Amino acid sequence: MIAEVETKRALTIRNLHKSFGEVQALRGVDIQTKPGEIFGIIGPDGAGKTTLMRILCGLMVPDVGDVDLLGFDPVTQTHEVRERIGYMPQRFSLYPDLSVVENLRFFADLYLVSKEDVAQNEPRLMDFSRLQSFRKRKAGALSGGMKQKLALICTLIHTPELLILDEPTFGVDPVSRQEFWTILRDLANDGLSIIVTTAYMDEAQLCDRLALMHHGKLITQGTPDEVTRAFGKRLLEVRSPDILRVRRGLDALHLPGINVHRFGARLHVVYENDEQEEAIRLTCHGYGAELEEIAPSVEDTFVALLQDQGEEAV
Repeated sequence: MIAEVETKRALTIRNLHKSFGEVQALRGVDIQTKPGEIFGIIGPDGAGKTTLMRILCGLMVPDVGDVDLLGFDPVTQTHEVRERIGYMPQRFSLYPDLSVVENLRFFADLYLVSKEDVAQNEPRLMDFSRLQSFRKRKAGALSGGMKQKLALICTLIHTPELLILDEPTFGVDPVSRQEFWTILRDLANDGLSIIVTTAYMDEAQLCDRLALMHHGKLITQGTPDEVTRAFGKRLLEVRSPDILRVRRGLDALHLPGINVHRFGARLHVVYENDEQEEAIRLTCHGYGAELEEIAPSVEDTFVALLQDQGEEAV
């Protein structure tokens, strides 16, 4: 189902810049990915992720910088690049009045896939995505998660060497997100190179390597473990029935080097030394809160790195 990857690298980006008027969407981006890995570009809305994806697909020209994608330049060799990639934008244009199988065959026609290859690939893609039992259902009647699976196999029908996914799980329920990532892992295990953007920090842990992006710049990149090792501080998790009251108490300490941010129904408190820890524990115990020292997540690292640069995470 997946084409053999002959090149030694899937993607190399050097010093990429792109501006729209006074807005700098990309500011000196450098990335290199390996064949057969899932490389995640993680960041909030406005980080520059979609601009970067459009440049990779040849839909937009950078102001400065170079891109080597499977040995081709998306600016000067757009046709060669598009033959070898599968691109799934944030809003993939499925046809709601066509059935699942009709959508798949329509995209096969767009990619000029031969009838023999369609006959060979269609059953495997249907089984792979677990859409076989829904093959006659109209796309407009599918759930959000099923629509994303259908969009994915439509990008795979021409057996691309590299898959580019721009926030593919945005707005999808947690169970469907997990199923989608299981499919991506299976594809990578089969040798497909995958570039995926997401605003969900928990998805960062599912990538082989990742880059944290904010305001058009890469903050750090590496494996999830390498990224979290950049945290360099200490971290307490605080639990309380009245978490807002506890946060007000911690904020009132006004101690330099202590940063507090909301993490679901809990607080994560970043600090640097024993003196700060004692003040944090005394304050939290005064409100009856429970504390536990924990290892940082990718999200904790992202927030801490931004605060070190004097910026706020969105």
